[in-house]
Amino acid sequence: MAAITALAQRSETATALIDGVLHGNRLLLARTITQVENQTAQASDLLHALYPHSGRAHIIGVTGAPGTGKSTLVTALARCYRQAGMTVGIVAIDPTSPFTGGALLGDRVRMRALAGDAGVFMRSMATRGSLGGLSKTTGDVVTVLDAAGFDRILVETVGVGQAEVEIASTAHTTLVVEAPGLGDEVQAIKAGILEIADVLVINKADRPGVDATLRALQMMLQIEGESTRLVRHHGQLLRVESPAAAGAEEQRWQVTVMKTVAAESTGVEELRAQVERHREWLVASGEMAVREQLRIANTLENIIRAELNRRILSRMPDGRMNEMVDAIRRRETDPYRAAADLLHLL
Repeated sequence: MAAITALAQRSETATALIDGVLHGNRLLLARTITQVENQTAQASDLLHALYPHSGRAHIIGVTGAPGTGKSTLVTALARCYRQAGMTVGIVAIDPTSPFTGGALLGDRVRMRALAGDAGVFMRSMATRGSLGGLSKTTGDVVTVLDAAGFDRILVETVGVGQAEVEIASTAHTTLVVEAPGLGDEVQAIKAGILEIADVLVINKADRPGVDATLRALQMMLQIEGESTRLVRHHGQLLRVESPAAAGAEEQRWQVTVMKTVAAESTGVEELRAQVERHREWLVASGEMAVREQLRIANTLENIIRAELNRRILSRMPDGRMNEMVDAIRRRETDPYRAAADLLHLL
């Protein structure tokens, strides 16, 4: 009887959270995101109910090295969207200590200028050990904000360098932010983060060295101008090419370099207009469907991986993992055979 009562209370609470999200209750929205981020027992029920209401928001990823002013740019961009009459959801990822598991979540401080705006909802999250610049529940939180009816969702990555390309499989439009004086003349010719850009942004463009950074980035664009954009999805290269643009060079999206001074809101409205042009191109060319496929594939694989991991751990006897680690250390077995033995538990 107690179990049935607890289940009924759980369903009632989930229903209240879902209704709150769909009707714009910010408190219940925050509580729903907390449930999803902490992967509680209710999280899957909430996401199952909210997912059919998603798919309307345009997701904009903002990535780049630390010190380029990503948080300031996100704040300024959100203001521009608000002036255009659109609502904005913001997901800001902060790094987690590998030793304590804690995170400062400093973007809540950096973006305090948006506080009090009913049309903006900002949530900062810790990576919690995930690589690629995002938290493992970032996509789920974006789904909740999408279902809540926000027109634009800005996702700011943690800012760790050239490896955080996971945002390309989460966002519809990816902004890669650079800044003068950070060695970008060299970074621009390296493979990695610049290859995922839909728009390149030189922020802090009032600083010395902006012309050298601009030339380097434009040179990079000329080198890659004839190539087809490829996105690596969990080790597999996926061809991201507009069906309409195949064989039609004039219809391909041309990546541009834009200069901004986010602290003074200089060039930010022009950047917003470029993002909107990219959104229009995505829809007109058929590329939006391709990127939605990439997002869904990424989400599905993450869910399967997490569930398999949970099932293996639930069937593993206490101490079995430590025994395997010790056996591998003594070279009595190897990691590959040990992993195969664990998979046999399923």
